Amino acid sequence: MSLLVSVLILLALLAALLYREVSLRTGSIAMAVAWFALGFVSPAIIHPLAVIPFLLVLALLNITPLRQLVITKPVFAALAKVMPPLSSTEQEAMEAGSTWWEKELFCGKPDWKMFSDIQAPRLTDEEQAFIDNEVEELCGMLDEWEIHHELKDLPEPVWQYLRDKRFFSLIIPKEYGGLEFSPYAQSRVMSKIATRSITTAVTAMVPNSLGPGELLMKYGTDEQKQRWLPGLADGTELPCFGLTGPEAGSDAGSIPDSGVVCKGQHEGQEVIGLRLNFSKRWITLAPVATVVGLAFKLYDPDGLLGDADKNEYGITCALIPADHPGVEIGRRHYPGSPFMNGPIMGKDVFIPLDWIIGGQDMAGKGWRMLIECLGAGRGISLPALATASGEVGYRMVGAFARIRRQFNIEVGKFEGVQEATAEIAALAYTLESQRHLVTKGLEDGIPAVMTSMAKYHATEMMRTLINHGMDVGGGRAIQLGPRNFMALPYQSIPIAITVEGANILTRSLMIFGQGAMRCHPYLYDEVQTLTHEDKDKALQQFDPLFMKHAGYTLSRGVRMALLGLTGARFSAVPDNATDFNRRWYQQLNRFSAILSVTADVTLAILGGDLKRRELLSARLGDCHSQLMLASSIIKYHGTQPSDRAQDAHAEYALTRAFYKAQEALFEFYRNFPARAVARLIQVIAFPGGRAVQAPSDDLIRELGDLIMEPTSVREGLGSYTYISLEREDAMGRVETTYRKLLEVDDAWQKVLRAASKGQLAGETFADQVASAAAQGIIGEADITPLREYDEMRYDCLLTDAFEPEFFRRAAVGRDEEAA
Repeated sequence: MSLLVSVLILLALLAALLYREVSLRTGSIAMAVAWFALGFVSPAIIHPLAVIPFLLVLALLNITPLRQLVITKPVFAALAKVMPPLSSTEQEAMEAGSTWWEKELFCGKPDWKMFSDIQAPRLTDEEQAFIDNEVEELCGMLDEWEIHHELKDLPEPVWQYLRDKRFFSLIIPKEYGGLEFSPYAQSRVMSKIATRSITTAVTAMVPNSLGPGELLMKYGTDEQKQRWLPGLADGTELPCFGLTGPEAGSDAGSIPDSGVVCKGQHEGQEVIGLRLNFSKRWITLAPVATVVGLAFKLYDPDGLLGDADKNEYGITCALIPADHPGVEIGRRHYPGSPFMNGPIMGKDVFIPLDWIIGGQDMAGKGWRMLIECLGAGRGISLPALATASGEVGYRMVGAFARIRRQFNIEVGKFEGVQEATAEIAALAYTLESQRHLVTKGLEDGIPAVMTSMAKYHATEMMRTLINHGMDVGGGRAIQLGPRNFMALPYQSIPIAITVEGANILTRSLMIFGQGAMRCHPYLYDEVQTLTHEDKDKALQQFDPLFMKHAGYTLSRGVRMALLGLTGARFSAVPDNATDFNRRWYQQLNRFSAILSVTADVTLAILGGDLKRRELLSARLGDCHSQLMLASSIIKYHGTQPSDRAQDAHAEYALTRAFYKAQEALFEFYRNFPARAVARLIQVIAFPGGRAVQAPSDDLIRELGDLIMEPTSVREGLGSYTYISLEREDAMGRVETTYRKLLEVDDAWQKVLRAASKGQLAGETFADQVASAAAQGIIGEADITPLREYDEMRYDCLLTDAFEPEFFRRAAVGRDEEAA
């Protein structure tokens, strides 16, 4: 019996030490001291034989040659066989950018002090004034129906306004004439424009996302910056960037376009330069660009760059005037939205070496440059469009659901509709929350994993909420025309899903694949040692890393077990935690530990095979992403007014995020090839079964009601949008009708109730209102406002109808364009 007690005491000591994250070596020594102390105090309890296995473990952990022989060397050899080496492009992708809060979530024990210190992003006075004035004026100039279906382009005054007011220079430093706005300000500018015209937003966002401007600022030579940045800032130069092509989309590293170092003529002199051959497709702004950024693979067969042994340099980026001899800008593509997009081609185009962005020193370093710039743009531009769709969807669908009546009740009161509108409300809240956290992270660097999460999940949430909005709008949403506030965003969804990394590959390959390497404290360094040519030196480097890794994994396992048994109810939370968010913080503690252990065990068992197990890695990525979203919701909720509307939206959004994280884990365990291991982790992590349920029907009904009310959430999300009050505008018609309904709602409801009971005389609504006033059901002063509202309501529900000439013009236009 004393032997069993001794073993249990030793295990308890080990668990306590690991929970406090003591290293295995330090922990083993501490356990030895504790064991002998307990033996001295309670010799009847501590059995002498218990020390034997313990001393063996102590020796293995602390005698380096013995440890390496018995533990480290076999593990090193086994991992070297299953872990494929990183290619140069993979390694550059892993090293690009930085990590931030997503690393804390991945590592199983979030640093709440760090989280508390993250402040909400704020606009400067200059940024706020630009949004209130220049952006507001621009939005007033835009008519998306005219742009989309009549002009197939922005009106010339809009193009000129974008240039004059420096909309293409948000990221360019002031010393070159740019506005130099923060990531948060860039997002706010783009999303406000997108609430009015997605075509205009895409046009403005490209020069401020992946493009020559950002590449020049980060990597350009002083001469290149002076030559190009002032023109890019004032709009006299309009950029595009040629990356993708017929054979290279998401796999941009496979581009076949080439640049061969050779001698040639430039400005009347023979110089060393590059002979380029390229064929690019789907390049936004290409048809109107004056300067082309180009990615290609660089070759130097004659060693003209000075290294005779180096034939292939890899991906390189150059900047070329669009009118340079040999550069051909093709006809326009038509991606379903009429922003400028087209092909770029060139055959035997000669350029001097100093047109390489960054000069000759940056030859072959283009992939790293692109990965970092893509990471920044991925976290701002498309999430901004998605956030705009959420906020417009919230206002418009919520208002429409209250205006539109069927079966003598607002359609927004039907529970089937509320299931959709509650999701719209929660997703709009989540998108704004995510925007705040991600753009704040971008102020301090480029958290590449977080921006991939932001792009994927923002655009997927956009897809979901717009589809729900189409369902609620019904026939009003599908009939095209100037009155329709849903159809054009609906048509643009595939663009957001596809560009800046196709969503399927972003989810299945990038988020967890890059996340595991960048966020894990030891994995990347361990993988580097496995490919080291000097195996003896590599083993010496691997040994301490592996011991730290083992201690890390065991400590997270103990933490996961304890948090599972207690429901995380006693786990640490930030000092400023409130009654509302305390349990959510504790859920983050629990799920972070579960993710950490699950990821570690998966990497140990599958190794490099995980690269082709995309379904499994995608689910771990989903879990990680949902924890990031939950963090953003908690942070955003803390900056908003304290009322039930805010709490209900945050509660639904958080419940949704944790439920999705949980279901991703359960699907992972169900499909993991080592079933016994998966089952063991699941039982330890979730000893009582599922810890989170989907949002309740009561919460769905509450949000379904709140989205139709003038709450702090509606006003807060609306403050980021352009709100038209023009009666002839697609959204202005709905907004003004909704506001009128709020003014007359009390009298409106009285008339409807009286009419349903047969108390009112008259065939028309105007007669019934007069009858209600005569009976004292409403006041005389209510008659005119009610009649005005009924006229507005009916007009708001109408859809567009066109004369035959409209369709004939469209057919002629198609024939001319095809020719």
